[in-house]
Amino acid sequence: MKRLGERIRRKREALHLKLNDLSKKVGISSSALSQIEKAKAFPSILTLKNIADSLNTTVGELIGENETLLNQPLIKTDQKKFVKKNESGTKLYLLSHHDPHKQMETYELEFVSGSDSKGIMTAHPGQEFCHVTEGKLAILLDGKPYVLETGDSFYFNSNITHNAQNIIEGTTRVVWVVTPPNI
Repeated sequence: MKRLGERIRRKREALHLKLNDLSKKVGISSSALSQIEKAKAFPSILTLKNIADSLNTTVGELIGENETLLNQPLIKTDQKKFVKKNESGTKLYLLSHHDPHKQMETYELEFVSGSDSKGIMTAHPGQEFCHVTEGKLAILLDGKPYVLETGDSFYFNSNITHNAQNIIEGTTRVVWVVTPPNI
């Protein structure tokens, strides 16, 4: 609760709002807001939402949901997050914590025999980097084919039409980095 109050106060001060001004916007007394900022009282959900709206932020930001990256930068292998699976069987895993301020997104793609990246990788502004950690992958970039084997890397502009496909019997695993994060 103490950290919530600190976040509210820091955000209010960053916007150069006086305690009295914010309390009027939120619809609570100055003393109630002061109690919240000093962690002597906890706001109702509705009041917290009004505070967030008045500070041009989100409830999540105020409660610290985006501080995970700063406080816990490590992702153990059993903590990677499943994102989606396409029709051909390729699975996409997120290799980092959620953070709306990230400048890149890191994934692991797991291709089963014959599967491809349709519905997972799309053309968009930015850049991409991939590194094959296991298996063999064919990448078609603007109509030109490339074959990557274990240990090979590939870097390209994301606005170019691209698709990847596993070309071996068995699994191919790829670390895929996208910037800006938008998959």
